[in-house]
Amino acid sequence: MMEHFVLAPECVAFLRLVTASLLGALVGWERETHEKGAGLRTHMLISLGACLFALVVLEMHKQFPGGDVMRVVQGLLLSIGFIAGGVIFTRGTSVTGLTTAAGLWVMTGVGLAIGLGYYVLGLLSTLLTFVIIAVLKRVEKLLHHKPVLTHAADGPAQNSAPER
Repeated sequence: MMEHFVLAPECVAFLRLVTASLLGALVGWERETHEKGAGLRTHMLISLGACLFALVVLEMHKQFPGGDVMRVVQGLLLSIGFIAGGVIFTRGTSVTGLTTAAGLWVMTGVGLAIGLGYYVLGLLSTLLTFVIIAVLKRVEKLLHHKPVLTHAADGPAQNSAPER
């Protein structure tokens, strides 16, 4: 019975837009909890926008089968580079925002994937992005952890790790 159930094109497009937004929210939520400049709404909008562009590309391809619709994708990738570049800051030898910028770039790909109908690819990419950003951050902290030397007033210097 379900094999005869077909969604209207508008419903499919809406489902893709919502899915892209929700996947952007997953990564954006992690960035938001760490008070990054590009957080929940930014990641959702990036993924939603990329999905919208993908849907527009599909429609353009239907109307103009011989046209070069890949220029839309190229323009999208150029513009996300500009936006992502705006979250990267340098202060002396310190650079911040690279992970957030990379997350925005990946969410652009997720939005494109969802917009083109590749739900599994978009979902897997979002899950991998979340693991890379959220889980591997803890691993990095362990790798870069250095004990702090403290001096007691009545005794020799002791190694102590900061409390977590």
